[in-house]
Amino acid sequence: MKLCCENNSIYINSARGTNTTTITLEWSLAELINHPTVMEKAMKEIDSIIGKDRMVMETYIDNLSYLQAIVKETLRLHPPSLFVLRESTGNCTIAGYDIPAKTWVFTNVWAICRDPKHWDDPLEFRPKRFLNNDNERKKMGQVGVRVQHYQLLPFGSGRRGCPGALLALKVAHTTLAAMIQCFELKAEEKEGYYGCVDMEEGPSFILSRA
Repeated sequence: MKLCCENNSIYINSARGTNTTTITLEWSLAELINHPTVMEKAMKEIDSIIGKDRMVMETYIDNLSYLQAIVKETLRLHPPSLFVLRESTGNCTIAGYDIPAKTWVFTNVWAICRDPKHWDDPLEFRPKRFLNNDNERKKMGQVGVRVQHYQLLPFGSGRRGCPGALLALKVAHTTLAAMIQCFELKAEEKEGYYGCVDMEEGPSFILSRA
């Protein structure tokens, strides 16, 4: 698959660059506003581990298990990239289907992350499913987002998984923790919304809010 310089630049900056991290933060904040008990629990975790006199830093993130669960659940429900794209290097047969060389294969990350075969109540925003003490049917406490588990693929998988995954996670965790620590987040109450954020998805390859 070849891209011209202009298309390649647009693809990297939009589909695989800072925009995906921004979208993840946007969805995280929207879900927290719509689930105040989840946000309150995250605030209590930050206050108990970091305190109210220090700003959260990257070095604290490993100790904030509930915050990490919030980011995982956001990436599950709202993966920034809807599809993982691959191209077959040779002729092959998969599940009885003949796949010619140079065939583009789209993996529907959005559908996998909402599949009831893998997830209990897949349409619910429930970060605790990623905690080890949760009663999730599939025991998702050890599920990671960096290629280890195929039911959660926000960064793709294999040797061609997203090379910026580690940086993206550090930025997302640290920024979200700082937002929770420093601000009281509420939606403006107006007719038709009643203090909730509209969660409609936009029509795009990159899953932003409408």
